[in-house]
Parts: sequence; C-alpha cells; structure tokens
Amino acid sequence: MIRKPWIIDTTLRDGEQAPGVVFSPHEKKRIAAMLAETGVDEIEVGYPAISAAERKVIREIVAMKLPVRLTSWSRANMADIELAAECGTDAVHISFPASRLYLELIHKKDDWIQEQLHALVSKARERFDFVSVGGQDATRSSTDFLQRFMLDAEAAGAKRFRIADTVGIATPVSVMALGAALRQSSSLPLEFHAHNDLGMATANAFTALNEGFEAVSVSVTGLGERAGNAALEELAMALALNGDFDTHLDTSMLSRLCDAVATASGRAIQEQKPVVGRSAFQHESGIHCAALLQDPLSYQPFLPSRVGRSDFEIVIGKHSGTAAIIAHFNRRGITISKKEARELLDLIRSQSDRLKRALRTDEIDALREQNSVKHA
Repeated sequence: MIRKPWIIDTTLRDGEQAPGVVFSPHEKKRIAAMLAETGVDEIEVGYPAISAAERKVIREIVAMKLPVRLTSWSRANMADIELAAECGTDAVHISFPASRLYLELIHKKDDWIQEQLHALVSKARERFDFVSVGGQDATRSSTDFLQRFMLDAEAAGAKRFRIADTVGIATPVSVMALGAALRQSSSLPLEFHAHNDLGMATANAFTALNEGFEAVSVSVTGLGERAGNAALEELAMALALNGDFDTHLDTSMLSRLCDAVATASGRAIQEQKPVVGRSAFQHESGIHCAALLQDPLSYQPFLPSRVGRSDFEIVIGKHSGTAAIIAHFNRRGITISKKEARELLDLIRSQSDRLKRALRTDEIDALREQNSVKHA
C-alpha cells in the first residue's frame, strides 16, 4: 500500500537557528512560497516570541494564503501561545522538555508536564485549528516517560506528538524500537524531528516514516543548529526512489529551492552534498564515464533532471578514459580518432598528476595542439 507521509519544513524556524543565519523578511516570504510550490504539507514558519519583527513577517506570510498549513513554534507557556495566536497561523506546536536533564534545567518535575499539557493545549485549541505537542530531547528520555507523555498529550486534545532528537543521538534501530513502543500506548499521530550530529538525520527521518510515524520535519539543505537537520532534498529523493511513498513533492524544484536557501543563509552548498551538490552529477572515472555515455543511470541513482539539473558532467583528469575524451570533443563538434584520444590520454594524465586536479577545456585544447604539432 502506498503511504502518504506528512512533510513539515522547518527551514524558517529551526533552519534559521543555525549560528549566524538571519533571513530577511523578503527572503522568508520567498522561501515560504517556494516551499509551498515544492509541495511540502506544512511549514513551521517561525517562533513568534522572538520579537515583534518576527511576528510581523509571520503575519505577512499568513496573508500570502499559501496552499500549505502554517505552524508557529511555542515554548510550553501561555505567553508564547498568545503571541503565536496574534500571528494567525493555522497551527501551533508546543514544545516541552522531555528528558531528565532538560527538566532539571528549568527546575521542574515530571508531573509539571501533565499539569501544563491540559492547561496549555485546552487554551491553544481555542485559538488554533491544529495543536501539536512535542518533547525536546526525547531520545535521551525513557520509553516509559514518553509513553505517559504521549497519553497525556492525547488526553489533553493534542492532534500530533513530536519526538525531537534534539542532540542527534538516534539511530535507525533506536527509531524503530521507539516507534514500536509508542504505538503500543497510543494511536496519536507521531512526528519525528531529526538532528544530524551523527550524520544520521535523513536516515532516521526515513526510518521513522517507514516504521509508522505519520510525519517528519526537515529543512532545506539540512540547515539547522550544529550539524543541522534532516535534509528535505535528501529525504524527498529517498522517498521517491523507494516507491512505497507518495509525497506529492515536485522534486524538480529542489535545486532551485536549495540554491535560494543557500544564498539567503550565506551557507554555500558543499560540492559533495547529496542530491544537489555540484559533485553529485560529476564523473571522471573512465569506467564510469564509458557506461554513463551509454546509459546515464548506470552510475547515477536518478537523472539530474529529477532535481532540476540539466545533465551530468564529465570531468577530464587523471582517471579519465578514451571514451570520455572523445565525448568531450564531440560535444564541441570536434571529431577525434581513438588513436588520438589514447595519445591525449597520456598527456592529460601526466598534467593532471602534476597539477593535482582535473583539467580545464583550454588546457585540454592546448595538449591537443601540442600533440598535433608533434605529429606534424
């Protein structure tokens, strides 16, 4: 059976919490519009209690009437919820401390959560169409505690329960076990919020959906605190290739969306970034390039066009083969023989070794000219 996961993007909230990242109001509105166009189900649009300026831009995004649920983020206190209500979002997420450490930091006991849940959720339900509740640092809490927390959230009237892997210590195996344990306690829809401290955020988000969580939160390029969050573009393609999910995401928007967020955040996309990095569709190995020229899927999981890129790129350097060199010239309308390609290959490899990099087109042309003069 094809499943339809609920994709929540938190670029404008958790993404902007990355150190040194500030989006302008114009950038926030543009990113929100692009997220809606890409087809995410929900946008966690901001944290209203930050400032009046934050509330103003949230109201402006609400006024855009995008075809997507907009959610404000709130701490577990009435003041935050009231400020969120001023912004006019459809939904609010109320975040509670869920680990022993986090409760100690605010000098509270377990029973405080149960008391606050009923008071805050009942008030929030008067002001919002949808109320989500979640636990910060939930993956460092006990399963028993989270089961009680989830039951209390359901009894209070929450419509979704978020497990936040706040310091990114979860693994796919632990996500599977936690999801199974929580499902034994309640049928309340579950959301997983992954951080990438151990490099597993996207894998954990995918596992959560595969194991019965109804929703996950992600950010564009994985932007977020410390090592970031689960990356929207990575999860989108993992779900698309899996075949068991229907997200309605327009993956052809991903490159443009990631470029926009990278520019706005001042965080350049790393060359080896999965899905949208420049190197993701670059190839140099002679064996790979020879196969790619026959079938572009031979050494790529999907065609570049699926994420809004034009084509794969053949790089000429130390590891190239004759097929790549012939193709390099053919694309420029120049025909060379296999014999000439083999001769050029020796020169190219030698120069690439010396320069410790691939060669530019002008350098390859110069080597061809050098080889022609030698045979003149």
